[in-house]
This record gives sequence, structure tokens and C-alpha cells, in this order.
Amino acid sequence: MATMTAGQRREKARVEYDAFIRACPTNQLLDRLSDKWVSLVVAALSGGPMRYSDLSRKIAGVSPKMLTQTLRALERDGILSRTVTPSVPVRVDYELTELGASLACLLTAVKTWAETHIEEVHEARERYDAEADVS
Repeated sequence: MATMTAGQRREKARVEYDAFIRACPTNQLLDRLSDKWVSLVVAALSGGPMRYSDLSRKIAGVSPKMLTQTLRALERDGILSRTVTPSVPVRVDYELTELGASLACLLTAVKTWAETHIEEVHEARERYDAEADVS
């Protein structure tokens, strides 16, 4: 039996990724990307670098704990970078990486779709609820 190098094993695994399988890393990544805070952070940063306080003001309702967790997770995944500038007080800027910018166009499109179609969704919900009450 022929042995495979580590690179060959990674390539074979990459070809076999299937997001429909729970244990697949792509399934786990989709789980991360479907989080509303991730979508909002990425969409906010699509306009350019922002400081933590700017992000917390822009994204209404996000707690400091959740914003910090989201930023750390996105930094770990290579979606954004964190730049610390030594000053008093210390300045920390967050910016999308090239990988994050490629994701931003998708998540911004979903955000725009939601903003455009929310009235239709409300109407559909009302119709559904009205029909459910009749049954």
C-alpha cells in the first residue's frame, strides 16, 4: 500500500469536504458564518477598518462579551485582522482580510436582501399565522 504525504492527505480531504456532514469542517464554518453577529460585523467592516467602540455603536444590541467573542473568532478564522497601535489609550483597529473581503460581498448581499424584503416576510408570517389560527 502506497503511503501519502501530509500534503496529499490534505488535498484528498479537501476534495472530500461535504458541508452536509456534521463533522465536516465546512459544516462547522457554515455554522460560524450563519451567526447574526458575524454577518453584522463583516458587513460593518466592509466599509473599512473600525475600532471596537465604533463597531459596538454601529451594531445595535450586541453585548461587549458577544462582540469580543465574535471578533476573536473571526480573527482566528482569518476573516479579519486586529492591529494594535501603542498609544495612550491603546488604539485597536479591526479590518477585513482579503479572505474576509471575499466573504463580505456575500454577507452584505444577504443583509441587503433582508432589509429589502422584510415587509414581504412580515406579510407572509401574518398570512401563515392567520391560517394556523383558523385550522
